[in-house]
Amino acid sequence: MPDIRSGHLSITGNFRQNNEDNLYLDPEQRFFIVADGMGGQSAGEKASQLAVELVPKKLVELIDFLGDTPERIRESVNVAVKFANSEIMALGGIDPDLHNMGTTIVLIVWVGDQFFVGNVGDSRAYRFRNGKLNLLTKDHSLTQALVEAGTITAEEARSHRYKNVLYRYLGSKEGAEGATIVDLAPVSGERYFLCTDGVTDGLSDEELATLLAEHDDPQKAVEEIILAAQKGGSRDNITGIVLDII
Repeated sequence: MPDIRSGHLSITGNFRQNNEDNLYLDPEQRFFIVADGMGGQSAGEKASQLAVELVPKKLVELIDFLGDTPERIRESVNVAVKFANSEIMALGGIDPDLHNMGTTIVLIVWVGDQFFVGNVGDSRAYRFRNGKLNLLTKDHSLTQALVEAGTITAEEARSHRYKNVLYRYLGSKEGAEGATIVDLAPVSGERYFLCTDGVTDGLSDEELATLLAEHDDPQKAVEEIILAAQKGGSRDNITGIVLDII
């Protein structure tokens, strides 16, 4: 069985008054979560906080981490995500200050020798292996839909006026569809990175790959990535988790 070393950091950044991002690292290394709230004032902060509180509770309740089937694990991740979505929607409907709040979520769940990577929204998971960076998640954003339709290029999507418009997130009716989930077997020497779009707003994939390659210590790596995104002009909160498979 491989082991994991981790590093994490979340900052408000240069352009926001409060940090609406949240993250969670399970003390037993069973799952790792990043969430990016939206909704203005404290609403986004509340939504992402609910995501990193409710999803872990459901995962622990539903998954046998000693050896569940892949089908059951994927189903359990979706149940957890859908539960958080419904709770966020319900609270937003009750409290006028939290009306229209929402959050993205990206998570890695580790069971046996498999990683289950899931997301809703545009927070991302990457794998860095043998000097190559691979995006493991799919953005649920309008620009990604335009890229897939061939209307715009991936490069144009980076600066498109709709790049922050999501068609699916927790706190929306579409959030009830659950997460997009992939599973893979982590291998010693690989590095995984979970982040909010505050990172990708300030860094290209090439720059991110360079930073992931430069620093052996996962905490140092994530600190340098967050700092570089901030210096690179990110206009959002900036949050990341680096996971090293050893």
